[in-house]
Amino acid sequence: MIIDQYWWVFYIPGLLIGLYAQMKLNSTYNRYIKEGLSSGVSGAEAAREILDRAGLTNMPVNEVPGHLSDHYDPLKKALFLSSENFHGRSIAAVGVAAHEAGHALQHKAAYAPLNIRMAMVPVTNIASQAVFWITLLGMFMGMMKLVGIAIVAFTVITAFQLVTLPVEFDASRRAKEQLLRLGLVQNHEGKAVGKVLNAAALTYVAAMVASLLQLLHFIMIARNSDRD
Repeated sequence: MIIDQYWWVFYIPGLLIGLYAQMKLNSTYNRYIKEGLSSGVSGAEAAREILDRAGLTNMPVNEVPGHLSDHYDPLKKALFLSSENFHGRSIAAVGVAAHEAGHALQHKAAYAPLNIRMAMVPVTNIASQAVFWITLLGMFMGMMKLVGIAIVAFTVITAFQLVTLPVEFDASRRAKEQLLRLGLVQNHEGKAVGKVLNAAALTYVAAMVASLLQLLHFIMIARNSDRD
């Protein structure tokens, strides 16, 4: 990290947006985790129903520890739901579970942004590790010597975050559509489900903005260095 006169312009907004997104997600999730659905289904049951109706009867829905640790693993072709959403029979639990099932539907449909995102995972992991080492080595070597590498790393990370946005928004769209179509959520409950899904999606927007701002900061540092 280089702290200069432009640091606050690029880092503080990203930090504030990230904090707001996390607070929004927590407040929305905590509100709707207490509100049950008229259908009475659990997150696991809703996910199972969506998968079965799509012909994905062999895809497992597993329980994992952790808070909001829910995810779809495209390599294992399995859903993993946190305990509170696996067993929970609330608007939040079913909404999150359906969202992860939405990723499975994307995979089955060969949704292009998901395939691109999957292909980018290895290089993005390398870029993320590079950022760690850039920060560490910069303390001893001087960050200016590593600006070029930082630009490449943050370009990869920003591109990954950008591709992630349509993947997440589309999964939420599929989730809400299936919940309503299958009668797991009634029309009057759809708005609340949408709030939960939108709050979760906002965290991905915040991550993309933060990565982009850091990339722009390093680009500005490089340009100013060339002028000197």
